[in-house]
Amino acid sequence: MRKGTHFPSFLEPRRRVDQALYAVIQEAYVNGVSTRKVDDLVKSMGIEGISKSEVSRICQALDEAVTAFRNRQLDGVYPYVWLDATYVKVRMQGRVLSMAVVVAVGVRDDGEREILGFDVGPAEDAPFWLGFLRSLVARGLQGVQLVISDAHEGLRKAIPVVFAQAVWQRCRVHFMRNVLSLVPKTQQSLVGVVVRSIFLQPDIEAARAQLKKAIGSPEQPRRNYAGLLQGVNDLLHAALRHFPPGSDGVLQNLR
Repeated sequence: MRKGTHFPSFLEPRRRVDQALYAVIQEAYVNGVSTRKVDDLVKSMGIEGISKSEVSRICQALDEAVTAFRNRQLDGVYPYVWLDATYVKVRMQGRVLSMAVVVAVGVRDDGEREILGFDVGPAEDAPFWLGFLRSLVARGLQGVQLVISDAHEGLRKAIPVVFAQAVWQRCRVHFMRNVLSLVPKTQQSLVGVVVRSIFLQPDIEAARAQLKKAIGSPEQPRRNYAGLLQGVNDLLHAALRHFPPGSDGVLQNLR
């Protein structure tokens, strides 16, 4: 959407002035600005001829579209599901609070991705994640074989409860961030190359061999991160793919 390659189906193409006006209202809506303040903002831009009721109507239409998107029926099978969260500032009852926004992205066998759903809550604890995942299943999510996420404790507890037959894999992006956060900036580039070379191996045996080779390299003591790589070994299996070569092309393109 940011690059202009996607136009939401619930927004019809409009004239340039209308598009600018709607863009302002949509941006204000996303940022939690009240209807009254949106009206003031529109007037401050020198745009007249739109009433408070019209602003309210537009915001209500956006509310309805978002609700319909969140509650839509999920058809088909999604073997792979990515789960992630971020924290944003949310205005509630006159106060600005930090809230967790969780999102689920499903991937079909052909690699087609789809946002399955999202939710907002006070924290990423197990009950919140459990409720979110169950809501996806209630809407029709099925066929989940692999769940990819970070190692958040609450999420790790919720996943096997809802997706008992699925395998969990640690997200490589989060994994890499965690590893590099423990490395001095001057060494991050080299460590990143070493860890990525491990992930490029065809199976876990080859990956462990590559890790052992990296740890045993005579260069490692001077660079002082052999201990870190040794610790990676304990986490490696959770961050490597668990599915046979038939699914590798799909997963490798999406990591």
